[in-house]
Amino acid sequence: MAYFFDILKTILFGIVEGITEWLPISSTGHLLILQSMVGEIISHDFMEMFDVVIQLGAILAVVVIYFNKLNPFSSKKTAIEKQNTINLWIKVIVACLPAAVIGLLLDDWLDAHLFKTSVVAVTLILYGIAFIVVEERHRGKKFKYKDLNTLPLSVAIGIGMFQVLALVPGTSRSGATILGGMILGASRYVSAEFTFFLAIPVMLGASALKLVKFALKTGFVMTGNEVAILSVGTFVAFIVSILAIKFLMSYIKSNDFKIFGWYRIILGILVLAYFYIIK
Repeated sequence: MAYFFDILKTILFGIVEGITEWLPISSTGHLLILQSMVGEIISHDFMEMFDVVIQLGAILAVVVIYFNKLNPFSSKKTAIEKQNTINLWIKVIVACLPAAVIGLLLDDWLDAHLFKTSVVAVTLILYGIAFIVVEERHRGKKFKYKDLNTLPLSVAIGIGMFQVLALVPGTSRSGATILGGMILGASRYVSAEFTFFLAIPVMLGASALKLVKFALKTGFVMTGNEVAILSVGTFVAFIVSILAIKFLMSYIKSNDFKIFGWYRIILGILVLAYFYIIK
């Protein structure tokens, strides 16, 4: 019976991960809140690893949807298109370096000090306000960069610096980089796409780091239940991520991000009320 409930929890966590990883509302924040409400799966150490590793399903969704755009060796592309794809990967890799270096150095400290509902609630509210302010300032204005091929390396690095902010839980990696892209002149669509591509090396690295740490703690052994739960969570995150990415890219063609800003503010207030007043 306990295993049955763990599977139900796993499916729920996979759904939340798949939705919130790509919408600018903080996957880490939502998973932390969900964990506080429904409890951990198997153990604390496993849960720490699980929350990060199921992101592999979300990454796979990006690869599947954008495979042709990300493939520099496609026979369907011209020489110029292949070069543009290589240039895109250069921008992505360079932009990932700040968060990769700082995240590696501070991983244990962040886990110990910032993975708290109070931090999540505050960052949800602050970045919700930021989205509304940035959108108000861009009302009626045209963005400078409307295509990934025109996005300069300097702007890509700038977006990568904004990604560092997402090391604080509740910020939202996609939220920080989308805001950064818009502030630096990239359109909503370009900012969102670049955010998706940035996720591939960043989340692969984070997942690998958590797997290694978990393996060192457990003696490089995982039980059959742990493997099954990790597989189910990753698969659910993959399916839901495909739907979430397609929804977001369709939505922002004719809408802004204000609704996500208001959502963050309301959720942050509810979290504070629930955990620090009601509970």
